[in-house]
Amino acid sequence: MRDEIRRNMPLFSIGIVTKLTELTPRQVRYYEQQELIKPSRTSGNQRLFSFNDVDRLLHIKSLMEKGINIAGVKEMLSGKKAESEAQAAATAPAQKPDMSDAELRKLLKRQLTELTARPNQNHLIRGELSRFFH
Repeated sequence: MRDEIRRNMPLFSIGIVTKLTELTPRQVRYYEQQELIKPSRTSGNQRLFSFNDVDRLLHIKSLMEKGINIAGVKEMLSGKKAESEAQAAATAPAQKPDMSDAELRKLLKRQLTELTARPNQNHLIRGELSRFFH
């Protein structure tokens, strides 16, 4: 059985999850209500959580302890999802796997030049960038 399948298998009841994560059942239900997690349900409507759900709850707990509100947590988790999708697209076999140093410098120079060319977003000064490109 592949690891991905095992990690997504719904195995844990809410009681076990609360012990593993040190969250209250109310917190777990609230995160489900906020659509931060989506546990499976049995025919009797009991929640069953996977390893991935537990990992996600621990990540949510960590973010909340750092003082990030629920809206910030949602944004960070959606950004993480978009980042993982972008990373998967970047490693697709259709793309060239390695770049030479010259190609990488050329790409970086083009991206930095585009950044400085945008009005209202001139975070970098062209003169300061010139020392990086010979």
